[in-house]
Amino acid sequence: MSSDSPKHALFAGLAEVAKALGHGDRLEILELLAQGERSVEALAERLGLPVANASQHLRLMHRAGLLTSRRDGKRVLYRPSDPAVLTLLIALRMVAERKSTQVRDVIASYFHRRDALEPVARAELVQRLEDGRVTVLDVRPEDEYAAGHVPKAVNIPLRDLVRRLRELPRGREIVAYCRGPYCVLAFEAVALLRERGFKVRRLEDGFPEWKAAGLPVGSS
Repeated sequence: MSSDSPKHALFAGLAEVAKALGHGDRLEILELLAQGERSVEALAERLGLPVANASQHLRLMHRAGLLTSRRDGKRVLYRPSDPAVLTLLIALRMVAERKSTQVRDVIASYFHRRDALEPVARAELVQRLEDGRVTVLDVRPEDEYAAGHVPKAVNIPLRDLVRRLRELPRGREIVAYCRGPYCVLAFEAVALLRERGFKVRRLEDGFPEWKAAGLPVGSS
């Protein structure tokens, strides 16, 4: 087959997209951008990266078509270019969970140790919200909550949870969520609340997946 065949060019393009995903920091950046658009400075601060490094990651993903951007005054704001980018991340996670020993070991040693209970499915949470039988807890930072959240969710960032425990009801179940199915914030919140006697479970994934499913979104 000729090296300039359409099929060769197609797979070369696919490889460029895969290459753009080939760094842990870039996957974390995509997880954050799935919460709402951000500048390079905001991403660098949230992830603890040098601005130059965050900028390089953004440029690479932008060239690969994973991100789009717009100018807001002196800032450039980035966001995923298409909902399919989140679908791609979900597929990557599912394959890694099934086939990567390293991923399975981390899930078992960190995440399952903090919460091995079956999480709450989105459809179940929708029904329980309609019935008024649950308190939904969003433990993301305030700016991510403001960009969009599960309707009726109470926002208490993880860093504030201990001092704001009295805002949560002890008489009914709490469902906590954050950025995705393996967001550390939700696992830490569940472990903390259970230690203090609350009845709490996690949502099966996070806000981006909730939004991508076409479910109602609250804003503030």
